[in-house]
Amino acid sequence: MKITNVRTRVFEWKGHTVPPTANFCSNAMDELWDKSDSMGTFRFHGWTTVEIETDTGLVGLGNVALAPRIAKAIIDQYLTPLILNQDPFDYEYLWQRMYRSTHAWGRKGIGMAAISGVDIAIWDILGKATGKPVFKLLGGRTKDKIPCYASKLYRTDLNEMQREAQSYLDQGFKAMKMRFGYGPKDGPEGMRKNLDSVAAVREVIGEDIDLMLECYMGWNLEYAKRMLPRLETYQPRWLEEPVLADDIDGYVELNQLTSIPISGGEHEFTHYGFKQLLEKRAISVVQYDTNRVGGITAARKINAIAEAYSVPVIPHAGQMHNYHLTMATLASPMSEYFPVHDVEIGNELFYYLFEGDPEPVNGFIDLDDNKPGLGLSLNTRYFDQFNIIE
Repeated sequence: MKITNVRTRVFEWKGHTVPPTANFCSNAMDELWDKSDSMGTFRFHGWTTVEIETDTGLVGLGNVALAPRIAKAIIDQYLTPLILNQDPFDYEYLWQRMYRSTHAWGRKGIGMAAISGVDIAIWDILGKATGKPVFKLLGGRTKDKIPCYASKLYRTDLNEMQREAQSYLDQGFKAMKMRFGYGPKDGPEGMRKNLDSVAAVREVIGEDIDLMLECYMGWNLEYAKRMLPRLETYQPRWLEEPVLADDIDGYVELNQLTSIPISGGEHEFTHYGFKQLLEKRAISVVQYDTNRVGGITAARKINAIAEAYSVPVIPHAGQMHNYHLTMATLASPMSEYFPVHDVEIGNELFYYLFEGDPEPVNGFIDLDDNKPGLGLSLNTRYFDQFNIIE
């Protein structure tokens, strides 16, 4: 079996209306003076699809969420020539070929995200060629079903946050994640508002439901050190990305300072990057995203390293490429799930472009033992809502 064709398309959502709640999330741009839509840099309005065809007629489907037009150009110009006429079962060789050929400029960021999209499509082919779901090729079923947490709760009116939290309890979720709305620029008043929002959610969900807290790199080390002691009383399962991803020493200091586990890795790449984080004990929860970190080939290596350090792996964003890895390893106790409230926030766009992702039932998702490959297909029903760039 040989790879004969690679097709990439960029799907850009036509609606660019920012929901009124979208900005209530601290993020890395909040340190700057610009008072515009600070989340705009991080909100996805497009997605790249990667379709790899073989001479046997099989087509593997991969995806890239970051900088879709640039990812398409990288795949078309640099990666496609490296994998054409190659056997997809030589996936490690193909990954190394892409990684090493683009190393001077592509080992982190969008270059690695582009490799991820190609690698995911290759694994989809492997599953379809063997008639097995991808998780069966990665280790098989290690859990009956995958527990997942509802990931939303942007900082809005406290009563609204409480109603939303109650809705997740009503759906059977045993864990949920909320976002902070305030950071260093907002001073002591913002700190109090952050604490008030955590208290409001805890009031609804009680002590027996896991609550995760998301900073999205919107804090700095000094601010995080002031906040952590005040947050400990709420017993969060983790505090996510309190500082910029490049501030590894900051993560190390925070992770040693508090009883709250510090999580990160959404903006880290390859097993080399996570080896450094784990050796330094910088994070207590690994949160890579398979369509960024280097694909399934890289993610399975990260899982092995994390297991050796007894650090749980809970991938960013849920979605099928992450669910297969979560199902196939004991290193991953649960998954993230984005309830689809509106499409403009970002990650929810995945559910408008692809179909096949399982829906949670009582806070759990399951994967089909009989559906080969990733189990995803393009959702053509919404194609008229996208501008499509071939």
